[in-house]
Amino acid sequence: MIKGSTATLPSHTMSRISKSIGSSTYDQHNSKSISEKLERQLLEHLDDDVLNVNVLRSNLKAQAAKATEEANMDNHSSSSLSKETITPTIEQEILLQEKSDELADENWHIATEYYKNIDTKAFRQYELACDRVKSFYEEQHAKQTVAYNIQARINFKTKTRDTMTVWQALEKLNKLLDESDPDTELSQISHALQTAEAIRRDGKPRWFQLVGLIHDLGKLLYFYDSRGQWDVVGDTFPVGCKFSKRIIFPDSFKANPDFLNPLYNTKYGIYSKHCGLDKVMLSWGHDEYMFHIAKKYSKLPKEGLAMIRYHSFYPWHQEMAYTYLMDDHDKEMLKAVKAFNQYDLYSKIDREYDVEELKPYYLELIDEFFPDKVIDF
Repeated sequence: MIKGSTATLPSHTMSRISKSIGSSTYDQHNSKSISEKLERQLLEHLDDDVLNVNVLRSNLKAQAAKATEEANMDNHSSSSLSKETITPTIEQEILLQEKSDELADENWHIATEYYKNIDTKAFRQYELACDRVKSFYEEQHAKQTVAYNIQARINFKTKTRDTMTVWQALEKLNKLLDESDPDTELSQISHALQTAEAIRRDGKPRWFQLVGLIHDLGKLLYFYDSRGQWDVVGDTFPVGCKFSKRIIFPDSFKANPDFLNPLYNTKYGIYSKHCGLDKVMLSWGHDEYMFHIAKKYSKLPKEGLAMIRYHSFYPWHQEMAYTYLMDDHDKEMLKAVKAFNQYDLYSKIDREYDVEELKPYYLELIDEFFPDKVIDF
């Protein structure tokens, strides 16, 4: 056809064209239907696959949850079994504590390892002591006579100085500064707790710990019957026999009236060989006083009482003087006093303790061995 022409095509030609167009339209429509059908089938398959995947995922989650629950149950069971195996029952705890107490009771006399590297020469350096300490011993050695000691014991037995609890006595004692001690200027209750806590730290028996707490409690004498500190504190020694050269500042005994008395200035004096220290009159002071108080009111064993009575008897337990007055019982008690002495002396280097923090523990300890809460001092 020529551009711009308006001529009409022959009819037979138009008929073929119409058929051709109709056939093409049918083919396109048919192809589209097939395509849509395939797409629907594909989507249906995809939906099925997605559903299957979701079901599978759900099943896997359920299986995982079940496995986790079973694992937790196994762990809990294992943990419970482990705890039952490790944690002792009440009966086992009681048995363990009893065994621990038995070991403590059996081994209380064994020396502590805590102070094994300490410089022992740094303590009791009386040659380097201040004038206050030297003046104290000059007065003590001059005035501790047989006559005074007899009268002091009569006074003790015939009167009550005060009535209070042991803890109240400790608090009252806190006002005293011991003029005879060259190693510390701490309060008395601080030293008492240092000693007791050192003993407790080493797992010693409870009665031993209590001795550490009350060993100096007899210094209460200072507030009542004393004539100064010379008849309360300081090293102790026998009166009624010759004063040993192993006592500190021995030359100061020359001012004592008994020094030249022939009844008292021989080796045995008024005593006899191996008579036993329980028959010997030691210089009156806080040791002797507290020994009698504890003997009357407490349930402390004989070793604990010996620790209290002899802990200031340094000429004996440290210098081994007066061994000729000892009997067999004293040999056993010497072991006890030596076991205690290391805590009394060397704990002075330890830290200070909070009194209120430790008070509940020691109140219970006091009640255990002093049945009467209030006692006569």
